[in-house]
Amino acid sequence: MALPAGALRLNQLVISRNFYKFTSCIGVRSLSDNVSSKPVPPSAPETVGDHLIYTQEHFALKESLRKIIDQEINPHVDQWEAEGTFPAHKVFKILGSAGFLGVNKPVEYGGLGLDFSYSVAVSEELGNIRCGGVPMAIGVQTDMATPALARFGSAELKEEFLLPSITGDKVACLGVSEVGAGSDVSSILTRAVRKGDEYVINGGKMWTTNGTQADWMCLLANTSDGPAHRNKSLICLPMNLPGVHIARKIEKLGMWSSDTAEVFFDDVRVPCKNIIGQEGMGFTYQMLQFQEERLWAAANVVTTMDNIIQETIQYTRQRKIFKQPVLYHQSVHFRLAELQTEVELLRSLLHRSTALYIKGNDVTKLASMAKLKAGRLAREVGDSCLQYWGGMGFTSDVLVSRFYRDSRLLSIGGGADEVMLGIICKYMDTLPKK
Repeated sequence: MALPAGALRLNQLVISRNFYKFTSCIGVRSLSDNVSSKPVPPSAPETVGDHLIYTQEHFALKESLRKIIDQEINPHVDQWEAEGTFPAHKVFKILGSAGFLGVNKPVEYGGLGLDFSYSVAVSEELGNIRCGGVPMAIGVQTDMATPALARFGSAELKEEFLLPSITGDKVACLGVSEVGAGSDVSSILTRAVRKGDEYVINGGKMWTTNGTQADWMCLLANTSDGPAHRNKSLICLPMNLPGVHIARKIEKLGMWSSDTAEVFFDDVRVPCKNIIGQEGMGFTYQMLQFQEERLWAAANVVTTMDNIIQETIQYTRQRKIFKQPVLYHQSVHFRLAELQTEVELLRSLLHRSTALYIKGNDVTKLASMAKLKAGRLAREVGDSCLQYWGGMGFTSDVLVSRFYRDSRLLSIGGGADEVMLGIICKYMDTLPKK
């Protein structure tokens, strides 16, 4: 929940930044709203008294972000999707100037210093962006590439890399996955060998979001020959160093507006001072942030699924088959009711997990459940709703087809469904004994 100091910082932001001001209204737009030219009638608006974890400050934050999405992002999404990239530096600067790239980061480095529930609120609102690629790129900047740096990095590293990432002056990427090491992080092969006061890095990273535009990478590399869970370190790597090669921009099934790169390192020299925290602790640091990363992913897709269901209701109410609206067929409105019920259950799990997490509890099991359910439910929502759009659903002209493509990644990236199941089984003590 918001602390008085956090609320004070939000109020100061309202006063000092007059471009996108936080509203003081408690009544807010429902999560089922969308930004199409034909708005869907919202359900009853949430208020502070109704919500499990959100306060007036949370709703003000969401409302301010929604204005930026409507004015600066959604009008350009179709163009960015067609071009296969979006202007990360421009968009991140807008978001950074308004405080949205460091909601739970330290105030001394440009953040708002609020708890993780505010990051969840931001993630939910980013789900109103009419594609998956841009929110994913923002999430990499805020909740994947920078958390370890904020928690364990030196003051010098924070000044050089964290502060400009929060203000939007630098774009960050995360270098963890490799061709032979995706969900199995312990199997990475990239090496950073210490020579004097430098590390010499060789290897490569795959599926690097923001990779073609990034100014720096939070790189996970093997820094010793010890046990796989204790021989890795996180290193702040400037992307303009000699030996850093962007091998290619990867063409993908979905997330078209987000650039994804394959990156190689050929004798890249980085000062030893660029290591985040302690040498050999990189794997542990990476694991620590997975709770937040997975809750962030679930929060983001919940809002998008709301929008997909609402737009499908609107379309099927207008589209007729056999002399009556598609929506009036019992199989259709019953299915949509089932899907909305599942979305609400996921939202409840998300908010309960967040409430426990900000009180200091380990929510690894619940976060894994939320991530698993989010990925599987997104596929159900995309497939079922697309069916009701008929031929229009098979075109690139509607949001549902874009969601159908984009949402498939959720069951793969950030830990595959099977990894989530393994974690859940571990906490249930149902895994086979070795």
